[in-house]
Amino acid sequence: MTALLSPSLPPSLRVFERGWLSANNVLTLDDDHEGATLIDSGYVTHAPQTVALVAAALEGRPLRQLINTHLHSDHCGGNASLQARWQPHTRIPAAEAAAVAAWDEDALSYRATGQQCARFTFDDVLADGDTLRLGGIEWNVVAAPGHDPHAVMLFAPAHGILISGDALWENGFGVIFPELEGESGFAEQEAVLARIAALDARVVIPGHGAVFTDVAGALERARGRLAYLRGEPLRNATHAIKVLVKFRLLAQSSMTRAELFDWFGATPLMSRIGARYLPGDTLAGLCEDALQGLARVGALTLDGERVLNRD
Repeated sequence: MTALLSPSLPPSLRVFERGWLSANNVLTLDDDHEGATLIDSGYVTHAPQTVALVAAALEGRPLRQLINTHLHSDHCGGNASLQARWQPHTRIPAAEAAAVAAWDEDALSYRATGQQCARFTFDDVLADGDTLRLGGIEWNVVAAPGHDPHAVMLFAPAHGILISGDALWENGFGVIFPELEGESGFAEQEAVLARIAALDARVVIPGHGAVFTDVAGALERARGRLAYLRGEPLRNATHAIKVLVKFRLLAQSSMTRAELFDWFGATPLMSRIGARYLPGDTLAGLCEDALQGLARVGALTLDGERVLNRD
């Protein structure tokens, strides 16, 4: 994999389109071409690959800065390795500062979702309304609660480029996690979509999937998806279970049913989803339902007692 040059993007921007385990990475080359900034760093098990990809793209330049749109493990799992290699100035969403400083894995969602993230540090924060100069371009920091209450996006008004994280993909957006805990998330996601529409972006670099230019179409599809989830919140909950099971299989590739059930039962968010939305079901039943649903759409293969990931 190499950093992709897109005809819809300025030459100072490079996009690493990663798989669904690791979020996309965006590399911006400094005005003087002697340094660079990386936005989002992938999952921890892909950290060596992330470092290698960045090193190849830098061609001897230093990585001066590291930015995270939000701190879900697939967006910041490479931070520690990048910091060990280049010691970049690291900026994170402001609302996450206390949790990162204390390395509170409950507040940072890693323990709740059964995921991993190597401990990293930060030097500065990002807040709605901040401005940055990256790759010779002026960027505005835009708050993006919904999928994650503390997430931000980066928007370059002069170029119409939006780095959206998981607030908008070409065909949807990330799981609305706050709703799983009984907090508001659908309303915030609706407001974020409206704010994106008001930005009048011409090209979006999403957290997952290819760069796209049909922003109006993506927003229409996202609004339809949100209305579907909002109409019956259980849909968001069962979707979240499937996403987390699939993520686990992306990370481990193959597991026995017993191993997966053990992981499922030890993942606190699964118990909370079950208690809130499906109190009559056992955790083993919830896990099995997720496996059957993922198998039906070809996202995994059930081979006797083994569960095999399918890309």
